[in-house]
Amino acid sequence: MTGKARTRAQLAEALRRKEIPDAVAERVLGRLADVGLVDDEAFAQAWVASRHQGRRGLGKRALAAELRQRGVESETVSDAVEAVGADDEERRARELVEAKLRSTRGLDPAKRTRRLVGMLARKGYSSGVAYRAVREALESEHHDPHNP
Repeated sequence: MTGKARTRAQLAEALRRKEIPDAVAERVLGRLADVGLVDDEAFAQAWVASRHQGRRGLGKRALAAELRQRGVESETVSDAVEAVGADDEERRARELVEAKLRSTRGLDPAKRTRRLVGMLARKGYSSGVAYRAVREALESEHHDPHNP
């Protein structure tokens, strides 16, 4: 095991691969949790903050899927993902579109919209958030007197 943060499920799997008996593994995991070295809630909160605000800019659906894939319980996933408010998600989607907008200039408007919405969809944004962010960015670009 490395020094990077892991969920209880990931640690349990690592102990299983090393053929540690289940009873021993459970005691070890329980002790790690007791002293605060394994905390799925803190892991989930940190994961969401990092992956939403960071370079990846993931939306709620993608964040939830990644946490579930790491064995985080559904209630913990829901709590962590709900920390990303609707305004936060919309703002982050607009930032991602703005960053990609220039590279799509010159494309047919429909194709441009598809690419930008597709980028957001792959990052886990709902279609409503994605279309709204793209529409606003394209309208803003159209009305920008500094934009050729």
